[in-house]
Amino acid sequence: MKKIKWTDLIIFIVTAELVGTISALLSGQYREVFSQLNKPPLSPPAVVFPVVWAVLYALMGIGAYLVYVSEDSGIRTFSLRVYVLQLAVNFSWSIIFFRFELLGLAAVVAVILAVLVAVMVWTFFRTRPLAAYINLPYLAWSIFASYLAIGNAVLN
Repeated sequence: MKKIKWTDLIIFIVTAELVGTISALLSGQYREVFSQLNKPPLSPPAVVFPVVWAVLYALMGIGAYLVYVSEDSGIRTFSLRVYVLQLAVNFSWSIIFFRFELLGLAAVVAVILAVLVAVMVWTFFRTRPLAAYINLPYLAWSIFASYLAIGNAVLN
């Protein structure tokens, strides 16, 4: 097993967390918007979202780091590109949903994000299986978030 490059690992985690933090800051009055929505069944309380996302962003960063330090399997670069792409789409979702309140577009973006996360998990698996396994909660959450986004679009 290779020695952990702690600085690189921290950079990957902090970068992922910053994407979420900056997106939240640019989302405007998300608590107010969220409180006014007619929510679909199974919607968790607002307090759950920042906690879940903080954990998921950390897992994304760790997974990307594991892929980054893995031996090149011919798909490593592609895996990291998919990671960056899904992170960019993830970044845009909160802004589309909360700042601009474009719920239909946000639902479409949520589905696209879930597909990209599935592709990311698959490419991570082909590069470094552990990186895929630790991102399975993110895949499950992104599918659930798609359901919530579609539900919000329909109900509002």
